[in-house]
Amino acid sequence: MRRTALTAGLVAMVSLVAFEYVAVAVAMPVVAADLDGVGLYGLAFSGAMAAAVVGTVLGGRWADLRGPLAPLWTGVAAFIGGLLLAGLAPTMEVLIAGRLVQGFGGALVSVALYVVVARAYPEESHPKIFSLFATAWVVPSMVGPAIVGLVVDTLGWRWVFLLVPFLTVVSGLVLARGVAGQPVRGGQGTPAPGLLVKVAWAAVTAVAAGLMQYGSDGSPVMLVAGLVILVVALPRLLPAGTLRAARGLPAVVGLRGLAAGALFAAEVIVPLMLVQERGLSPFLAGIAITGGAVTWSFASWLQGREVFGRLTNLVLGSVALAGGILLMGAVTFDGVPVAVAYPSWILAGFGMGLIYPTLSVLTLELSAPGEEGVNSSSLQVGESVFSVVAVAVTSALFTVAGSGYWAVFAATLVMALAGLAIARRAVPSAVRAPAGQTAAPV
Repeated sequence: MRRTALTAGLVAMVSLVAFEYVAVAVAMPVVAADLDGVGLYGLAFSGAMAAAVVGTVLGGRWADLRGPLAPLWTGVAAFIGGLLLAGLAPTMEVLIAGRLVQGFGGALVSVALYVVVARAYPEESHPKIFSLFATAWVVPSMVGPAIVGLVVDTLGWRWVFLLVPFLTVVSGLVLARGVAGQPVRGGQGTPAPGLLVKVAWAAVTAVAAGLMQYGSDGSPVMLVAGLVILVVALPRLLPAGTLRAARGLPAVVGLRGLAAGALFAAEVIVPLMLVQERGLSPFLAGIAITGGAVTWSFASWLQGREVFGRLTNLVLGSVALAGGILLMGAVTFDGVPVAVAYPSWILAGFGMGLIYPTLSVLTLELSAPGEEGVNSSSLQVGESVFSVVAVAVTSALFTVAGSGYWAVFAATLVMALAGLAIARRAVPSAVRAPAGQTAAPV
């Protein structure tokens, strides 16, 4: 019964963090107009992202050294406080401050939850738990925009921020009941010097990613400067060898970044292409994205039941992701029926549903006791930063090519294929088969 409460609390927390991510994106145009803060619009997103990178790095090491409960409850408190500050903000500057606190708190929660899973559940349960986590992230993208639109139209944008804290308190109470008696207290990691230095590098990484984001709108100097800084800073936050996809955990982190970057950078441009180039209504263009969310959830369910082995998940998922991007890229040409857009993103979403939770499972399987937090933080930092870089670079390519949709899909296809090329490196032979089966020699 207590394990049921724990699972319910974990999934609810993931869902709330994911829902608020979607909600802010939908509500922010109204927020910026009401607070006369259109000029600070981008900072409301990039600031939260910067705070999240710092929170992820700090939370991972904190959870290893002291156990996941301290960063978890600190994160919950910061998440609630940031939401309340944003919801009551009299100016755009105060709202951005709330977003910083919210982003930091949400990151602490996210990385602490990985450590709770590692401590409280047997290894054979990890695929099912991360399947639930993946679905908890995807479902808000399906139902969130409609709910947020209704709240904004009926209650006002402030309630997009003010309602979630109440739900977070309820979820926190359920989670508190679930963790009671579970082996999640106390640290397992050994103290290591340089934590403050690592947090500082996280801040530098976040600023560099922000520079790239802003530079993609027409400032090549900012774009290049951000990329140069990232080349120096990011490797200090990731497992050694990540940028060359060394076998094991470095390849896991690299593949997560490549897959997430490929999908999200392509997905940014899909609605624009379908509406402006192929004449679809926003509603019909949105259905194409929703189809991918549905198959993402379905594939995550398959992964949770270990229908395929780890390596098959990553290879089949990477092939599906690349195939989906290739088909969607073909839709940019008038000779290809626009209806191809729908199965293309269904295929891409299916691929991500296999890849995403499998890499979460592998991260814990490849982590020694006391390293789950720092390795989980590396996984999440890599995903976030790779995604920002992918969006920034493809946005710049789109501009340089003169509304070059084909350039965006070509670049993201290369990323997906690079992920396919390193998939085998991410899965040691000992864990390639589903749980309970013996891996074949390789």
